Amino acid sequence: MGADLHDIRYVRIGCEDLDTSIAFATDILGLELMERDANAAYLRGDDRDHNICYTRGRESGQATGWEVDSMDALDTAAASLEAAGIRVRAGTSAEREQRRSRGLVVMSDPTGNSIELVARPAHCGRRYYGTRDAGINAFSHVGLRTTNATADEAFWVGHLGAKVSDWIGDAALIRINEVHHNVALFPSAYAGIQHVNFQVDEVDDIMRSFYFLQQRNVRIVFGPGRHPTSGARFLYFQGPDNIIYEYSCGVRSITAEDEKSYVPRSFPFEPSSFCMWGSKPDIPEFDTTRDG
Repeated sequence: MGADLHDIRYVRIGCEDLDTSIAFATDILGLELMERDANAAYLRGDDRDHNICYTRGRESGQATGWEVDSMDALDTAAASLEAAGIRVRAGTSAEREQRRSRGLVVMSDPTGNSIELVARPAHCGRRYYGTRDAGINAFSHVGLRTTNATADEAFWVGHLGAKVSDWIGDAALIRINEVHHNVALFPSAYAGIQHVNFQVDEVDDIMRSFYFLQQRNVRIVFGPGRHPTSGARFLYFQGPDNIIYEYSCGVRSITAEDEKSYVPRSFPFEPSSFCMWGSKPDIPEFDTTRDG
């Protein structure tokens, strides 16, 4: 059966300069700094303990964390994945402390992206309070680069219990709950986090941030626009270490009732499949003119 994922939990991003990444996340992105030390910083945009952990040094790598419902569910998932030939390992006590989680299992997808399953992750007893009024209400999804779209899609669907909502060319938009997609797999020449998404309340928040980012010379790489797949209105912009961040709102939900009749759609790999308003991306994985 594999894992039964509940929700995305965090991203871990190794960064060249920890102070620069923290300043961008608080002053520009609008996240709340929860804790930092000499080697790591924890930030959030909702009621979770953290959504992003920046670690000192790009060599510390990248990972995405995914929550399962219980410690028993984590044990069951690990056993099932091992039986299916997936190499997994239990997290060390130090790693569990770093992830703010009671349980941790680590593996990689076929491309080599680090995937972490966690059980009993920490929540925060006080509400999120951003450093600026960006309108953020939740950490929502990630884009991952894939060097083998077919194998990575099969990994998520066959071993992690996910479902494909739609495709854009070979790029699969994949859900683990009612949200249209919690992870998107974009063909690339190398592994890594392709973008990090935060939901905002409304399109007014997107437009306010559009002008805010322009005034501060933050490089906007896509939008404002609207995705024809999920229906979300969006804005993508570039942060330190070439990490792309996205604000979006109005993403489609696929409920249990919808599941009875929903059929994933296949969109061609062309500009109108990424934005129905006509915005053109400056993001390599969204470049419809590239070879391959």
